[in-house]
Amino acid sequence: MDFDAVIPVLRKLSLEAGDAIMEIYGSEDFDVRSKSDDSPVTAADEAADALISAGLAAAFPDVLTVTEEQAASHSQTAGSFFIVDPLDGTKEFVHRRGDFTVNIAYVEDGTPVRGVVYAPAKGRLFYTLADGQTVEETGPFDKDQPGETKPLSVSAPDNAALMVVASKSHRDQATDDYIGQYGVRDMTSAGSSLKFCLVATGEADLYPRLGRTMEWDTAAGHAVLLGAGGQVVRFDDHTPLSYGKDGYANPFFIAYAPGVELKSA
Repeated sequence: MDFDAVIPVLRKLSLEAGDAIMEIYGSEDFDVRSKSDDSPVTAADEAADALISAGLAAAFPDVLTVTEEQAASHSQTAGSFFIVDPLDGTKEFVHRRGDFTVNIAYVEDGTPVRGVVYAPAKGRLFYTLADGQTVEETGPFDKDQPGETKPLSVSAPDNAALMVVASKSHRDQATDDYIGQYGVRDMTSAGSSLKFCLVATGEADLYPRLGRTMEWDTAAGHAVLLGAGGQVVRFDDHTPLSYGKDGYANPFFIAYAPGVELKSA
């Protein structure tokens, strides 16, 4: 794959999807429906999905795209593929909390090697460059001309005083019990794939997820974290979290800055 060609496309599509999402977010009212798994979906999810899917198909017609909003794509598999969550954090969107993201990743041999995470309501844009290094772009987010960027690198964690980020909408006792095994300086919460990005920037050291996720929820954030020197492993055996699994469902996992002394399940 020619990543010099891929990255500008992913960046532009994420920004265009963000515009479509924010147009609906700024309206006085929008419909919220429930999918078959009882998760919410809005016109913003569908508009962003249509835009990204069409853009990827036009630019890379021979590469499979797996997307949350198109169930037919979930039964297909390939060694390399794009995986998309057009609006991660729909609950945050519905409650107008701002912690929602556009997520596009490219997976190669089970690993998300390139990706983009865009939080349009927060004005934060994270992506991997062609060489795999992760940057945060600080604006003004012109579609065709990247603005100023800064390279990201994970923290050098102090295991006696870790900064932990956890889910805003899916926090539970099992997660709190696991976090309780660590020396924690402070905790923060965030919605959607922003939790991966906070570890990538060094704003957090550890993000454990003891709950249901799908690969499209995590792939782009995972790529962003890898490009900043971080890791994402399975919760049960601490082996790398892989992609292209049957049904695209994830096990529990831990995202962290190397140097964190991981605890057993």
